[in-house]
Amino acid sequence: MTNSIKIIVITLITFTIVSCDKDDDISCTQITWYEDTDDDGLGNPDVSTTACQQPDGYVDNADDDDDSTSITASCDDKSGVEQLVCLAETYLDLLSSSQLSEAQLTYSVSTAQEWSNLPVGNVPRPGLGFTDMSSTQLAAAKALLIAASGTTENEGWDEIEQTLNADDYLKDNGGGNGYGSGLYYLAILGTPSTTDTWEIMFGGHHFAFANTYSGGVLAGGTPSFRGIEPMGTFTYDGTTNQPLNQEQAALAAMLQSLSSTELASAELSGTWNDLLVGPQEDDNFPSSNSGIQVGNLSTAQKELVMTAIQTYVFDIADDDASDILSTYEAEIEDTYIAYSGTTGVDAIGDYVRIDGPSVWIEYSVQNGIILSDPHPHSVWRDKDGDYGGN
Repeated sequence: MTNSIKIIVITLITFTIVSCDKDDDISCTQITWYEDTDDDGLGNPDVSTTACQQPDGYVDNADDDDDSTSITASCDDKSGVEQLVCLAETYLDLLSSSQLSEAQLTYSVSTAQEWSNLPVGNVPRPGLGFTDMSSTQLAAAKALLIAASGTTENEGWDEIEQTLNADDYLKDNGGGNGYGSGLYYLAILGTPSTTDTWEIMFGGHHFAFANTYSGGVLAGGTPSFRGIEPMGTFTYDGTTNQPLNQEQAALAAMLQSLSSTELASAELSGTWNDLLVGPQEDDNFPSSNSGIQVGNLSTAQKELVMTAIQTYVFDIADDDASDILSTYEAEIEDTYIAYSGTTGVDAIGDYVRIDGPSVWIEYSVQNGIILSDPHPHSVWRDKDGDYGGN
């Protein structure tokens, strides 16, 4: 009589039956394991491997939203630029000598100026690419960027993540391998310090982040470039994204608050198809103001102008943003707003500008490149603070 044994395995883990050893006829269950860098029992959904046995440092779930805690724990008791220095040093210490030669460069304005809106295949960026980092290095890089960015919803780091999602969306919807979140580059210009000048430079397609520090404070958080394709709200990998919706809505509300007479004063002549002071156009500020002076507007309208400005300044760390906004608010009476196209700021050819003694913001709606719908380019500059005032 032949005995039979029925084995029932109930699991939530997707598996396949494979041979564990080509010289061994015994089959095993190959399981997906997720990296657990911070040893909290929760796995990183972005870093996985398959194996018959549990690898060291991996778990069988993908439930961790932030797997960088242990890497940067030594910086948790610090704040401000001191914390950024700690995080930058932690990141750099994780790199090999060849990686370090790409990731840390001598500080110079000429290197800081090597940003662009174009894909990196058209304009290479300084620094080390996300795709060239290990999961641990990537977690440390992101921890640095998070600390240097704002915490407001859909701004700061939240906006960065959504921009990366947009480029992954483009990659999967016609853009191909010239696009994607792996093609963003982080460079440390100079030596992280609470005394000397150095910069966190991060960029890729449709994105430029340039925080310059000197003497232990933020000397400048610009130029700051943002673009997005697809425009508006889109879903990627089950997540809803709207990285520049806030900017577009705030600028539209600002313009739509103007009377017909005020709109006539604010309207620019001609058509505007791109930014005036975009990439490699550092000295292209107009010699005189155009549009309508904010000092001639009502209190409610002035508040709408400040709200639009906030959607840009909130991209940098909260305390630094507060300081910069104080300056812009003090200069609001001498700030001008101007536009071309429609006040909806959502059609090809629509253009808006905020031009103050210090602040400069532009938003331009253009033809789609990969997709058929239009897409915006936008830049925040500071006439005194670009590249840390250098």
